[in-house]
Amino acid sequence: MISQAVSESILAAVRTSELTGRELREFAMTQLSELPNYNWSGIYRLEGDTLVLDAYVGAETDHTHIPVGRGVCGTAVAENANQVIEDVRELSNYLSCSVQTRSEIVVLIHAEDGTILGQIDIDGHTVGAFDESDETFLAELGKVLAQRW
Repeated sequence: MISQAVSESILAAVRTSELTGRELREFAMTQLSELPNYNWSGIYRLEGDTLVLDAYVGAETDHTHIPVGRGVCGTAVAENANQVIEDVRELSNYLSCSVQTRSEIVVLIHAEDGTILGQIDIDGHTVGAFDESDETFLAELGKVLAQRW
């Protein structure tokens, strides 16, 4: 539930940055970490059939390598579909990074040819922390990151 003014401000900061690659991804995650309900913000790169933790802001996680198909992150890749999870406690295949996490959003990052490069993964500490406005915003951010992957 992000306001348009805030999303436009973050997108402008990332677009006008001269950074590229991992440095740009780290910058973007730092920007996201300032948002309410964005309690853990990270990017996973897709390497073969495994998601590898890249840039992130928040508590360390044991989930640095996630097989495609496992958890919310792996499901997003397996289904080639973003995931907006209102309450992670209702999932049977959830990979818990924090006992405080209640909601999660995963938005895929695609290259121009449609290949999945990775994903943006955000955890929130309240149920229902994310909606379509977050998905739209993160998808736009993903496009900017893909251009300078």
